[in-house]
Amino acid sequence: MQHRFKKHYTREEARGLLPTVRQWLERLNQLRVELDQSDRRLAGLVPAGNDSGGESVNKSVRLLAEIKELLQKFQDREIIIKDLPRGLVDFPALVGGKEVFLCWEKDEEDIEFWHDIDSGYAGREPL
Repeated sequence: MQHRFKKHYTREEARGLLPTVRQWLERLNQLRVELDQSDRRLAGLVPAGNDSGGESVNKSVRLLAEIKELLQKFQDREIIIKDLPRGLVDFPALVGGKEVFLCWEKDEEDIEFWHDIDSGYAGREPL
């Protein structure tokens, strides 16, 4: 049987990553807000004919670089971000030999749900 993912997490492995994943998600959300503010600041400078170079652009570039670095950490581990503001992530797993996602949201204490790869959040079932 062909699997879409190389890495499959046990519930314990995914659970062990939750503190780190939680930190990464919080930082990504902070960076998203900062980047939005920085972009708005830049947009205000450009129409006024002000120089849009310098510190404002550098800040945006730094924010984008950090966002890319954090997203790469998820990608390297094959952890899927489904909804960043909600902190909804999926961990590839095998349940009964079938490839599924262990589903977790940042407000949840533990990984308690799974769903088929194609069904998404609506198909969540308790573990």
